[in-house]
Amino acid sequence: MSAVDTDRFRRLLLDERERVTGALTEIEQEQEGEGGEEGSAETHLRDAASETFELELDVTLTDNSRSVLGQIDSALERIDEGNYGTCRICGKPIPEERLEALPYADLCIDDQRKLEHG
Repeated sequence: MSAVDTDRFRRLLLDERERVTGALTEIEQEQEGEGGEEGSAETHLRDAASETFELELDVTLTDNSRSVLGQIDSALERIDEGNYGTCRICGKPIPEERLEALPYADLCIDDQRKLEHG
């Protein structure tokens, strides 16, 4: 992959990192703002299911965001090391179309499928 391509993908990765970091910050701020609210027992009972769902959703989104940030950081390291765009299992080039769709991909589509389907 040429230096021009890695420069472009570095920009894409940094933009995606900024977007994910912003979303993670919003979720964390929202969680902080929800603490300590007082209400009647009836209100708490009525809203318990909704609050539980929202909490579980926030936890899932937070975990996913942190995972994506880790993958982005790994991709940026691969650019610095000179092996970005190479499948970490088979060593073959990852098609540019795949990197366009998922710039932090570290597996070719065949090895990704094998990993997912055992």
